[in-house]
Amino acid sequence: MQTRVAVMSIIVEKTETVEQLNALLHEYGEWIIGRMGIPYRARKINIISIAIDAPQDTISALAGKVGKLDGVQVKTAFSGVGADD
Repeated sequence: MQTRVAVMSIIVEKTETVEQLNALLHEYGEWIIGRMGIPYRARKINIISIAIDAPQDTISALAGKVGKLDGVQVKTAFSGVGADD
């Protein structure tokens, strides 16, 4: 199976969606390499970066589900690095 490395940038503007977001990230946990979260208290938002190594359709599915959450913005950047598992 071909996998790709990508980074997801997530901005959470509504704190009530954090629990749903964490549930999604847990669901895709086997693919996640690392996660960094920064609470930006001055603006009352959370900034999260996710490094992921997964099939492209898996990455796109996660990004789509995250993007449907109320008050959450997501952008994904794919590397050119791929691997066959």
